[in-house]
Parts: sequence; C-alpha cells; structure tokens
Amino acid sequence: MCFIIDVEPPTNRSCSGLARFVPMSLANARELIHRFSRLKALVIGDLMLDHFIWGTVTRISPEAPVPVVRMSRETEMPGGAGNVAVNMAALGAEVHVVGLLGDDAAADRLNSLFQRGPIHTEFTVRSPERPTIVKTRIIAHHQQVVRVDREIPGEIPRALQEQIWRQVERVLPDVQAVVLSDYAKGVVTPFLINRLIPLARRRSLPITVDPKVENFSQYQRVTCVTPNTQEAMESGGMRSLHDEKDMEKLGQALLKKIKADSILITRGEHGMSLFEKKKPVFHIPTRAREVFDVTGAGDTVISTFTLALAAGASLRQAAELANYAAGIVVGKLGTASVTGPELLKAVQDNHG
Repeated sequence: MCFIIDVEPPTNRSCSGLARFVPMSLANARELIHRFSRLKALVIGDLMLDHFIWGTVTRISPEAPVPVVRMSRETEMPGGAGNVAVNMAALGAEVHVVGLLGDDAAADRLNSLFQRGPIHTEFTVRSPERPTIVKTRIIAHHQQVVRVDREIPGEIPRALQEQIWRQVERVLPDVQAVVLSDYAKGVVTPFLINRLIPLARRRSLPITVDPKVENFSQYQRVTCVTPNTQEAMESGGMRSLHDEKDMEKLGQALLKKIKADSILITRGEHGMSLFEKKKPVFHIPTRAREVFDVTGAGDTVISTFTLALAAGASLRQAAELANYAAGIVVGKLGTASVTGPELLKAVQDNHG
C-alpha cells in the first residue's frame, strides 16, 4: 500500500519572504556525502529498545472484545535517540551515544544492536534505579494493535544527570557534531542543556535538536531545531496555518523564542521550510514519490542535516540533503535508515 506525491518543480520565483530555490550541484553533494565517513558524531538523549511482536488476527477473545493475535515472530531495534545514532552510522559516520540505560537484560540487548552499527556505547550510564525504556508494539497484518511502554516517567535523579554530563565532557573533544534527541524521558534536562550548548558553541560544533514541545523554550542558541509542522505550531502557540504567510510568521517567532541560528520545519508532502536569522524563508519541495511509511523520517532528517553541517555544508545545503534523505526513507517499510550511496544516487538521479 502506498500513495504518490507529486514532486513540485523548484520554484524560480523570488518574492518577499521567500528565497529562490536553486539545487546544489552534484559535485558539491558528492563531496559532502564523501566527508561523512570522516566524521565523528555524538548523540545525546533518551535511549530506548523498540520491541515488535508480529502476528495475525483470526478471532476475537471470548474474555473481552479484543483481538487475539497469534504471534509469528519478534524483532528488536534501537529506538528514541538510538535510532538517530543508527541513521548517522548508516550514513558512514563514527557515532557515540550518551544516555541512560538500566542494569538489565534490555540494556544488554540494546548494546548488542548498537554494536552492529557499529555505534560506541562506552559513554552510556547504566543504573539499577532506572530500567531501560522498552516500547513493545503488537502488530497484526501491518496494523498496530496496541503499544506497551515500560518506563519510569519524569526527570532522572540529579546524581544520574551529573554522571551523564561527565560522560558528555569526556567524549565532546573527539566529535565534530552533536545531536540532542529529546523524547522528554528525563535525560535532556536544563542541567544538561545549559552546560552543553555554550561548550559546543565554543568548540564551533553544530548542535541540533529533535525537539519535544514541552521543552522547546530550553533549546536556547542551538544551531538548529527540527520540528514537524504540528510540533512547530504547538511550540509557537498557533492552532492553525492558513497560508505560507502564517508559516513564515511561525518560523520567525520560533527563531526569536529560542534565539537559534535556524529552525527547519519538516512539512510532509509540502517539503521543508528553513528559517535563518535575517534571511528570507528557504522552502525545499519534497523529493518523495512513493510514500510507504513515515516512521522515523524525522530521525533521518536530523541525522543527515547534522552530518552535512559538520562536513562543511551551509544550512541550506544541509537542509537540501536532509530532504533527499527523507524522500528515500519514507519509501521504505518500517523504521529505516539511508546509506551514503543511496543518498548520492538520489541526488544523481535528480540531476539526470
């Protein structure tokens, strides 16, 4: 099952508040993607184990009006901030993760999955006080029946926050980019953010944020925040968008709210809109043609965008490469990632 999205042609018009879209050259894209394999990146955030139970439904339970799922298989993969790390590793970067795991079997299984990346886990913090977050999805005939979350909600204890920060301090000198992957599970706190952002800026490291609405005002002076349209609206206090002027007002308001260098709003079939200080909005039309699944597309966007910045791309070039990557990943079933060769091929195909 899929649906088709028509790719809008790059606009040649330039009007008030809208920057003219001019695709980057193939040679430029090739060089940036080639540099990904020379980069070391740090992903900080809420690490999770995504557990899937797959099966079929043929009857309703006699005990309650619920379907009976006959299990056929089980799969597991890194979730939350872990999926961002997987995406960056798939693009060729050397990736380190910092987060909190429990002292349990779920953490062992998650670390084993990271090692396939390969993704470095030696800077994660493990604690018996806080079990590893596990999200179990029961899926029948490609439809999710129910999701069960195993977690302790709320901010983590201060002692664990300090341990996490010490790990960040250890690894930060060795990386060229930082991603904050915030799922509001307790790792990305004001304590962490207020220390990390100034230190990253002093080192001239791009620092990007996959945001949680309730924490949006905390991301002061980061390089970029990458909300989707709904997250952007909620963060900006807007209930609806009627036209492109409303979108422009929203982007500029978010820039002012957190004093970020940029805001990249992902807009599904409408592409992406990049907002920068003292520059007109830069709209990139979607590259997706066949859309099977949007699961994890935001992780692909921030991964590609951040690596491109670390590789020397401008904000606009990074957004364009991230848009290509999103167009690839939504054409795959399930939570997926994009490789460097896949990304380069997509750019080459667009250039004929």
